[in-house]
Amino acid sequence: MYRGRLAPSPTGFLHLGHARTFWTAAQRADAQGGTLVLRNEDLDQARCKPDFVAAMVEDLRWFGLQWQEGPDCGGPFGPYSQSERHELYLSAWEKLRARGFIYPCTCSRQDVVRALQAPHAVRNEPIYPGTCRAKAGDERPVPSEMSGRSSTPSQRLTHHPSRPVNWRFRVADGEVIKFLDGHFGPQQFVAGKDFGDFVVWRHDDTAAYQLAVVVDDAAMRITEVVRGEDLLRSTARQVLLYRALGLATPQFYHCPLVTDESGARLAKRHDALSLRSLRGAGRTPEELRAPWQ
Repeated sequence: MYRGRLAPSPTGFLHLGHARTFWTAAQRADAQGGTLVLRNEDLDQARCKPDFVAAMVEDLRWFGLQWQEGPDCGGPFGPYSQSERHELYLSAWEKLRARGFIYPCTCSRQDVVRALQAPHAVRNEPIYPGTCRAKAGDERPVPSEMSGRSSTPSQRLTHHPSRPVNWRFRVADGEVIKFLDGHFGPQQFVAGKDFGDFVVWRHDDTAAYQLAVVVDDAAMRITEVVRGEDLLRSTARQVLLYRALGLATPQFYHCPLVTDESGARLAKRHDALSLRSLRGAGRTPEELRAPWQ
């Protein structure tokens, strides 16, 4: 049975680019006679606001989207808000740690940039140079049965560093990660070149995006992930996490990005193209969807 999902983050009002991707996801689920899941990706507590959550649901409904499971209607794989799924993420972190896939890192983003003699950035993302990777062998995490499940990953270290600790996934430098995308076709990325060791658990005791979406998509039995092409590189990272956790990898379909008149990809700061603004200007969902038919 096909299971797809809509996974907006309530950090602002949804724009036309979101709508196009979500409409594609809904059409693909409908074509397969499948189930569509709405997931509220509200892990960024500093930016996620209750008003944006309410607006998200209202705007998606106005646009004509329908889902069978979600935070507003329930379902068998809830809760459907990431802020309520902490224990699932912690369990996945424990498995990665026990299997030796992750290590603690005290580097800040500024440390990473400074450590690179010739900064290598992909979409403004510096490749982690492995500063803390070499030190990881000296650190022995406290077994979870000794530390108790209520403690945080940072507290489960045998010593407590003075700086905040993120946990990074150790990639195999030079490994080629391949997957078939439903829209763009065969894809491949090289670990250590296209991306480095990446964060799976943040110093504020919150699962990072890469880990959270893998855990959620697996737990919610998503069979195909439909999202924007800007996340192709993230998919390569997530393929590694699926393997490390022993989870089945779903299919992927990445949509071309919607751009503004200057060719820049839409962002939530493009208020004039938010669904809320377009609705207020008298535009209809049918009119907005017409170019995609």
